[in-house]
Amino acid sequence: MRKLYLAWQDPVERRWYPVGRLTFENNTYKFVYTKGALKAQQSSRFIPFGRMSDFNVAYESDELFPLFANRLLSEKRPEYRSYIKWLKLENNDHDNRQLAMLAITGGVRETDSLEILACPLPTSEGKYEVVFFSHGISHLERASVEKVNILQPGDKLFLMFDIQNPFDPLAIALRSGDPVTIVGYCPRYLTEDFRQILDKYGPAIPQVKVEQVNLDAPLQLRLLCRFTSPWPESFQPCSGELFEPLVRDREY
Repeated sequence: MRKLYLAWQDPVERRWYPVGRLTFENNTYKFVYTKGALKAQQSSRFIPFGRMSDFNVAYESDELFPLFANRLLSEKRPEYRSYIKWLKLENNDHDNRQLAMLAITGGVRETDSLEILACPLPTSEGKYEVVFFSHGISHLERASVEKVNILQPGDKLFLMFDIQNPFDPLAIALRSGDPVTIVGYCPRYLTEDFRQILDKYGPAIPQVKVEQVNLDAPLQLRLLCRFTSPWPESFQPCSGELFEPLVRDREY
């Protein structure tokens, strides 16, 4: 069962809270609020989502909820085929494709403070593996963009802690090899996992490689990367208290 979490950012405190969980199983989508929603609600700035206003109800649907569907590019848009190609999802079926689109892009829109994060599962080989787009390329120098454009699938990238980042001291930058060039940042919702894995294995074992470079895509969809590592013993992503659902699975 694949799990996606919906995170909300307090517009004043700038802190992120996991406030909901989306799952897809037996052809049914289910959404429940998490304990993070109760924490977020203490600020009075968090408002439940549309008709899903009751924190103690498990919402079910045969179709993807509008809250999530509205974060996907419509299949009617002329650039949809290119978009699927940029995400490297041509061979996914419709439902898996929708969830994969949300997982890879984070479902980010400029008009709100919501972000979607996928809870990783071990691969069939027992590895931790996630595919993501490099963030922040549009804020980098021209030389960095030019470097991104000449990267090739399979090129190795390196992780670099950016502890003096004024916006996020936990930020992890992505850089190329020689010559060293910053080519973006890891998504914020993955940095905690990456840091735990790096603490466990050091910098030599986990690997980040270029999955695909989309020269005809906007910069936020330009550099697709893949992070691969052994799955650490006892490692449980999305296991903090704020991720716990307010309605347990057995209750519905």
